[in-house]
This record gives sequence, structure tokens and C-alpha cells, in this order.
Amino acid sequence: MEPKYVKRRQRGLAVFAASLILIIGAVVYIGVQISGQAPTVNERDFQGSGNSVYQLVEIPEGSSVSQLGPELEERGIVRTDSAFQTAAANNPEAASIQPGFYRLQGEMSAASAVQALLDPANRVELLDIHGGSTLMDVQVVGGSNRPGVYSQISQVTCTEGSSNCISSEELQRVGATTDPAALGVPEWAQATVAARGEDPKRLEGLIVPGRYVVNPELDATGIITDLVTRSAQQYADTGIVERADALGLSPYELLTAASLVEREAPAGDFDKVARVILNRLEEPMRLEFDSTVNYGLPDVEIATTDEDRAQVTPWNTYASDGLPETPIAAASIEAIEAMENPAEGDWLFFVTIDRDGTTVFNDTFEEHLADVQQSLDAGVLDTNR
Repeated sequence: MEPKYVKRRQRGLAVFAASLILIIGAVVYIGVQISGQAPTVNERDFQGSGNSVYQLVEIPEGSSVSQLGPELEERGIVRTDSAFQTAAANNPEAASIQPGFYRLQGEMSAASAVQALLDPANRVELLDIHGGSTLMDVQVVGGSNRPGVYSQISQVTCTEGSSNCISSEELQRVGATTDPAALGVPEWAQATVAARGEDPKRLEGLIVPGRYVVNPELDATGIITDLVTRSAQQYADTGIVERADALGLSPYELLTAASLVEREAPAGDFDKVARVILNRLEEPMRLEFDSTVNYGLPDVEIATTDEDRAQVTPWNTYASDGLPETPIAAASIEAIEAMENPAEGDWLFFVTIDRDGTTVFNDTFEEHLADVQQSLDAGVLDTNR
């Protein structure tokens, strides 16, 4: 019978041998990894700031920069998504990268790609349409030219390095001649728009003010269709068809009235001006808005002359009853909602009485005349003609 200490020694040798095998295996594995069978830093990431071959990438609205990684890897802009995620996580400014289109080069290091997304020079400019904007340029009397929406679109497509510069004239041609339905015009506006013939202003009011990411790879038709289609959805979201019916208007008439609110009312008074419009239509009495006179003139200012107001145009509400034939400007969603939900009141008149934009509302013409005199005394209605 073997002594117990011999058995213990044999067990110890077995454990030692097993441990030695594990250690040797680990050393071999590490050696294999180091020898190049696993990705090295260079194989995970390109080196340098790119190969000078530019590509356009988009961070969609509602998306984040981290979601861009797989696409960048697939298109060869960065070598791996993992390297891009690491570079974005290591750059504290990466969270500030905004949705939009960016110009990046192929074969960029992940850190360079993140830095390029942070460089404003690489971002395609946003289209910023303000409430009250018109499709065509406007010459202000005693002032400068106010670019219209067509010119603004042209400007954002004709930036430095762009290969798809679209002229304002081409955009006007598309707006004037393309089938309204093909451009995304809402069904309730298609007949009226088509009836305007080849007028480049026939799409007036059908692009909602806002900041838009414009894909610079689209042609003139694609860009206008995108803007009109997105706007149509915003109108639908307000319930414009149902609300117009409740007010005794067509949706196109409501949009037209909203454009007057946008041009005539200061912030905070949209719903009151909406009520004045509806009250006057119900009387009935002419709207007599200077903004509708200006829309048909080659140059504009706040004040209009007797001669201006006497000109009969499709928009002049001094010379014709009811609403203008078309909107006179881009109406914001706020202006549309003001028409859909007007304030309660019997007002028939309003006027701005000082340069701070204070606007007063009255039921009677006598009270209105007194306020008009106050406006004249304050120089609000001064003319440069």
C-alpha cells in the first residue's frame, strides 16, 4: 500500500501539469493575436484626413451622429463603425452635431470624420424661410432687395464646392409649368393653382415657413416637390379641411386668409386679425389691406398711395370684394391655426399706432380714424415714394 504522501505528490504534479498547459496555451494565443491575426489599430481605422474624394452624407432630422457610423463604414468614409463610435465618444463636442447634409471625404480617420462633421464649412446650408416670405424677390422702397424663396433655394444649392447649382429662373420655370399634383400640391389647392396658368407665383403660400434640410443632389423639381409635400402634411396636421368647413371657407381660402394674418398682424395678435378678416367677410365689407395692394406692385413699403390702392389686381382688397385670389405670402402654422381658431370679438378695424408694433382694434370707423391719426403722428405710415 502506497504512502498517502506519494498520492498527494502525484495529484500535485497533475495539477501543475494542467496549469502549465493552460499557461502555455494563453501565451500562444496572445502571440497569435500580436502576430497580426486580430485587427490592429491601423486595420480598425484609416489614417489621415481623407482621400480628397468628397461624398454627401445626411444626418436625418430626429437622428444622432452615432447612427451615422454603419453607413460611413459601408461607404468607405471610415474604416469601421467601432472606430467611429470611439472617436465620437472621445470628442465632447460630438453631441452638438446637428441634422443636415455634410460633405465628407473617403478614407478618413474616425477622429477626422467627427471633426469634419463639426466644421461648419462642411455642412450644406439650411433653407430658412420666414413667415411672410414670398416666392419672388421683393424690392423695398428706400431699402434693399428682399430675396424670395426661389432665390433662397438657389443660394443654398450654389455654395462653394457645389456641383448642382440651381438657378432661381429654373426653379421659377418648374413652379410655373409642372403639374401641381406632381409637385405635391394638396388636392384642395390643385385646381386653383392650375388655373393660374404659367405664373411662377402660382405656388405662393404652399411652402410653410421653417428651416429645411435641402438635399443638394436633387434637381429643381425634386426640391420644390419635397418642400410642397412636407408643407401639405403640416397643413393636414392642423385639420385645415375640417376647420375651413366650420368657418364657411374652402381650405385654400383659409390659407389665403392666413397669409394676410402673417403679413398684417404683429406677434400675439394673429387671432384678433383673423377675427377682423372673418367679421369683414361676413358683413360683407372690403378687407382693404395694404399688404394685398403691395403684392401686385413692383416695389413695396408699408404705406400705399391712393393711386396704388386704385389699381385692380387679383390681390388688391381695396379694389375688389372678398379675399385675394391667392395667398400673398408664406403663412406660418401659427397664422393658419389663428384662422382656424380666431379670437372672439366684433372688431372691424385695426391699425399699428407706434414703431413698437402696438396694434389697436376697434368696432367703429370713428374710433379707427382717431387711431389712424395717432399712427400718422408717430410716423408709422410715412412714405419714401
